[in-house]
Amino acid sequence: MRDLSNLRPPVETSLIRHRTYTIIFGQDTRLGRIFDVVLIVVILTSVLVIMLESVASVRTEYGSLLRGAEWFFTLLFTVEYLTRLWCVGRPLTYAKSPLGLIDLLAVLPTYVSLLL
Repeated sequence: MRDLSNLRPPVETSLIRHRTYTIIFGQDTRLGRIFDVVLIVVILTSVLVIMLESVASVRTEYGSLLRGAEWFFTLLFTVEYLTRLWCVGRPLTYAKSPLGLIDLLAVLPTYVSLLL
């Protein structure tokens, strides 16, 4: 089980911020479980797109579609990461946590490839 004690939403927070926190970090709620399952499906689909892009014949045929899908997933994961930072009480603590670093590393390569 994840220790989220340092990541609680601020004491005085909006209802939407608190609800978002509960959905994203709460595995014990129905919406939290749905969020986790959808996130896993999106991650696996993203990995599938990257794998397909590594096959030369598939890349030749569907390269622009796969690159578009990769950017879609990158933007989706960026929004997810920024939403996590927004809804926690201590965003820097989350950003430096293993979960935060994994989230950052999930989107960073695509943005770095844009610069290079």
